[in-house]
Amino acid sequence: MTELPREFMDKMEGLLGEEADAFFASYDKPRKYGLRRNACKCDEALWREVIPFALSKVPWTEDGYYYQPEAQPGRHVYHEAGMYYIQEPSAMSAAYLLNVQPGERVGDLCAAPGGKSTQIASRLLGTGLLVANELYPARARILSQNIERMGIRNAVVLNEKTEHMAELFPEFFDKLMVDAPCSGEGMFRKDEQARTEWSREQVEVCADRQMMILEHAAVMLRTGGEMIYSTCTFSPEENEGVILRFLQRHPEFEVMDLGVPKGFSPGRPEWTDAQGENLRTQLARTLRIFPHLSEGEGHFVAKLTKKGENHFDGAIGILPDKRCCVSEWERFMDELQLPAFKGVYHMFGDILYLVPENMIELKGIRVERAGLELGTMKKNRFEPAHALAMTLKPEECARVVSLSVEQAGHYLHGETVPGDAENGWVLVTVDGLSIGWGKCVNGVIKNHYPKGLRR
Repeated sequence: MTELPREFMDKMEGLLGEEADAFFASYDKPRKYGLRRNACKCDEALWREVIPFALSKVPWTEDGYYYQPEAQPGRHVYHEAGMYYIQEPSAMSAAYLLNVQPGERVGDLCAAPGGKSTQIASRLLGTGLLVANELYPARARILSQNIERMGIRNAVVLNEKTEHMAELFPEFFDKLMVDAPCSGEGMFRKDEQARTEWSREQVEVCADRQMMILEHAAVMLRTGGEMIYSTCTFSPEENEGVILRFLQRHPEFEVMDLGVPKGFSPGRPEWTDAQGENLRTQLARTLRIFPHLSEGEGHFVAKLTKKGENHFDGAIGILPDKRCCVSEWERFMDELQLPAFKGVYHMFGDILYLVPENMIELKGIRVERAGLELGTMKKNRFEPAHALAMTLKPEECARVVSLSVEQAGHYLHGETVPGDAENGWVLVTVDGLSIGWGKCVNGVIKNHYPKGLRR
């Protein structure tokens, strides 16, 4: 049996009563593994045609699937091609319930390693704006790498404190994701460190930090907007308790009634000191995933809306960077017949980025990724970025080399591969999925897959 902290067990016995035995017994069962189709790179028709694993549906999202661990999808070339994101099944629920629509401005305030951000991007489908923020620099870099691997064009990755973001983005976002740092009780089955570091004091610290982040989120959400607050913990202090404190301070917010979708359980207002029928009713609209009742780890989700009429006029947009000279890039675009991308050109050193057109000015912001990296301006030539290749579909490029899965494996190791294409830059693909750039020289593709990513 998974060894759980004694104090945690005592708490859960007090909360769950007769349910506690079934709850603890769930820790002896094998955990579930999940992956999620990336709609930015793979439509359902291609997915059904080429996916090589036996999968079954996750009930709370349309693109989520359970897989057997022996399948090892993380080692397949499709993973490096961004066809799917490996994600704990319960963690897929929050971004699904946010119900993002194409064209919206969406913020993810605690975004690393990127599961919810990339799920949001799958709903935006290259339109609108995604601002993914992560406080810790090392984690922000991992987030940026996952944004790149999944071929996302319209995302900016920041490395900011949420209080500074509240100053920068007042009443800005249509939708917000607040997957708050928590005590991680829902991950005890899979994460030994979460078990060993748990304490009641840590729960209290997390609850205060979560409340602070929600306060900043309230400033950033436009009137009429919606946000998800989620955790992967069971503690009512971090879940219904935080929502209760937030509603008491912010009567302009209310918890939205989502019913109880398949796989969820309703929130537990009785685990708080909520007074009044209205507050108890709202807390009952929150949702939980329990491992003894569903096939996933522990999770909590509340969807809130900011009441009132929206008065934001949408007059936002980054100014063009006057330093940009894009003639070499335009020549490259013409040569490969690439599509015209929406956005604003911006230079960082000699690297050309395309910043999403709805983004605010970048000055004074800690930016990890300023949008889509197009490439590097060399003397009299343009060298395309790996990120650009990952966003392209084969039909969007005039020069494409399609590899078999076996050949793609060699390519990902940094080897040259055969290819029948005109000499010059080519988009390298496998089964309709882009995986990088190569340079064709007389029927041989010289490898330009980034050395830091090679397997």
